[in-house]
Amino acid sequence: MNDETLAATRRSLHAVAELLIAGPQHRLHQTIRLAVDSDGIGGKILPIRIEGAELVWPEGRAPLTGTYRELAQLAGVEPGVAEGVYADTTGVSLDEPLSVDPAAAALVLGWFAMGDKALRTFAPTEEPVLWPEHFDLGIAVDEVNYGISPGDSGIATPYAYVGPWTPQIGPFWNESFGAARTVDDLPSVESIVAFFEDGKDSVKRV
Repeated sequence: MNDETLAATRRSLHAVAELLIAGPQHRLHQTIRLAVDSDGIGGKILPIRIEGAELVWPEGRAPLTGTYRELAQLAGVEPGVAEGVYADTTGVSLDEPLSVDPAAAALVLGWFAMGDKALRTFAPTEEPVLWPEHFDLGIAVDEVNYGISPGDSGIATPYAYVGPWTPQIGPFWNESFGAARTVDDLPSVESIVAFFEDGKDSVKRV
C-alpha cells in the first residue's frame, strides 16, 4: 500500500464520519462525538457505522462506493456537516465519489481499535472520543492530550501522540505539538500504552 492509497482512503473515511454520521447525529441529538470499538467506528448515539469497507445501519449495509449523497440515501440520513460546530471541515462534496481501499481501511480502523484499547488501559476512568473535525481519537488528562491519528498532512502514516497544553523541551518531544510515534514504532496495544506512560513521565510542570 502506498501513501497515496492510504491518504485517499483516510480522506473518504473521514468524510463518511463527518458527513454521514457526525453531521446527521448532531442534527438529531446535538453531539458530534463518535466512538471506536473492535469492529469499526460509529456514532455515539446514531446507529450508523463504518465496518471494514462498508457503511452499516440498522436496516442494512452497503459498500463504501458511489457518492456520499448516494450512500446517505441508502442509509436514510440527511448528509452534511454539523453546521456551526467547527470550521475546519474536510471540504468534501456530497457528490464526490468515495475512494476506499479495503486494506487501507483495515489499517485505519485497526489502528483506531488498538488505540482505543490503549487509551482505556492508560486512563481507565476516561472515555476516548473520536472527533470528526480532525478524525482523531483522544482523551485529555492533567492538561495533556493523548491520542491516536490515522495520519494527516503532517505525518503520512498512522501515529499516536502526546500533546501537552504547555510547550515542552527535551529528547522525547519530536513534534511542534509535543510527541508522536508512528504505527511502525508502536506495533501493539502495550507499546502504545508505554508511549503514553513515557509522555506522562516526560511532561515538566510549570
